[in-house]
Amino acid sequence: MPQIESQKKRVLTSRKEQASNRRQKTTLKNTLVDFKTAVEAEDKEKATVLFNRSNQLLDKSITSNIHHKNYVSRKKSSISKLMNTVK
Repeated sequence: MPQIESQKKRVLTSRKEQASNRRQKTTLKNTLVDFKTAVEAEDKEKATVLFNRSNQLLDKSITSNIHHKNYVSRKKSSISKLMNTVK
């Protein structure tokens, strides 16, 4: 356990940040899974909504330093390809 007061504060803030990051990551993962199931079911309306939401969450994850820009670029590319397969 940290003894210095600033270290104690740092532990608390890092736990809060970790919880926030975990929340955003799981939200993104769940949205991507929902998008893929909508594409498999060929539900174009739902897929479009989830596609837009996924792109928003991916962009937000860059600005909040949760994911690297190359990871986000790769994911956006793959979901764009999936979106183009929906009829």
